[in-house]
Amino acid sequence: MSRVIVREVVRMYSIPFSDKKISLLISWYINTLQQAIDIIWDNITWKYDFKGYRKGNPKVKIPHLPNTLCFKRELRSKLMENNPYARHWVDAVIRTAYSIMKSWKKRYIKGNARKCKPRVKRRFARCKITLMKIDYERQIIRITLRPHEYVEISYASAWFVKQGRVDGWRIGEVILKDDRILIPFKRNEVFIIDDVIGWDCNELELTGFSPNIGFIHVDLRPLITTRIIYQRKRSKAQEVASRKLKRGRKLLEKYSHKERFKCRDIERKIAVQLVRAFPNVMHGFERLNKKNMIRKRNNRSKRLRKRISRVSWGNIVREIEHRAVVKKVNPKDTTKTCSRCGFKVKDLRGQVFKCPKCGLVLDRQKNASINIYLKMMGFPHSKDWWDEVVRPLIHHELWVGVALMGVKSMIWSPMKGDLR
Repeated sequence: MSRVIVREVVRMYSIPFSDKKISLLISWYINTLQQAIDIIWDNITWKYDFKGYRKGNPKVKIPHLPNTLCFKRELRSKLMENNPYARHWVDAVIRTAYSIMKSWKKRYIKGNARKCKPRVKRRFARCKITLMKIDYERQIIRITLRPHEYVEISYASAWFVKQGRVDGWRIGEVILKDDRILIPFKRNEVFIIDDVIGWDCNELELTGFSPNIGFIHVDLRPLITTRIIYQRKRSKAQEVASRKLKRGRKLLEKYSHKERFKCRDIERKIAVQLVRAFPNVMHGFERLNKKNMIRKRNNRSKRLRKRISRVSWGNIVREIEHRAVVKKVNPKDTTKTCSRCGFKVKDLRGQVFKCPKCGLVLDRQKNASINIYLKMMGFPHSKDWWDEVVRPLIHHELWVGVALMGVKSMIWSPMKGDLR
């Protein structure tokens, strides 16, 4: 039975624009933003997390940001002392400062950030919607700097307007840069969900499962090959750069830029062709933390950690999320759990999963994709469901490859034999 999901979709486009007034505004904005972060940092209270301690985690102090109305009024009055612009710019600074501090707090609790004050390094200014007046007929954005002083930005001649990509979209809060303007376009889109696919992310492929399709294999070798080629080129350029030669540094920057551009292109094509091959589908992925997977404290060899770092699952999931509905599930024990009876295997080795309780012998990637599908749907493990639904689809496999030079995806279906 199909479901209807309404979701807000955002597309960000940039247009070249430079003005001395904007550059002066950005300079004031980042200085005021750092001042706001300093004040918030000085008023943080650190308290012990006894709830986490009861769960077995070490007793640590958690930062609590000052959120009282009285503090925010005092912060606003301090920032207004040397404010040459409209008052709403100070409100935009305060909101951005709290957003940065909340992001730092979230990363600090997870162990991905140190106990040090965030620093503003990039030059930007986020404009509030109250400082903007948009003329959709003339396609002009008017930004208020001071009372009765404005800057008009026209996006009528932009390529995304000529191609009709933003027809009927509304504009959100723009981001000002020294040489360009970032414009977010938003609208609500309706997605009709007819099927669900659970995906297991592996080193060489994405393995999916759906009761209506069977098992799906998406080849990631073109992406990994590109990474390996440019890693070798960058290692050679790094040797030249170690001799303090300008040529080596330029080559290193050139190869890094080319690697990022080509890999992003492949990731985007994988996402586009998957959405085209499987329309009206909700995709389920594991909520993976790649930083924890490649840390030295894990019991993984240096060679395995290097191989894991080559695959950018997060970028692929992000590209699919821009074009379809994505649901992320907890990756705990998806590989070690038997998809038929739910028994958890403590020591899992090799490519084949063997259940000592029910005797299931299955490829571990297929087994994990079934578990992800069950987590998405909220179904328990059932032998009857597995024998009735999954067993007839064991050898029904769909192989999908990315056409790097074309538009349509390459599909070979069905192929006999299990994955070796």
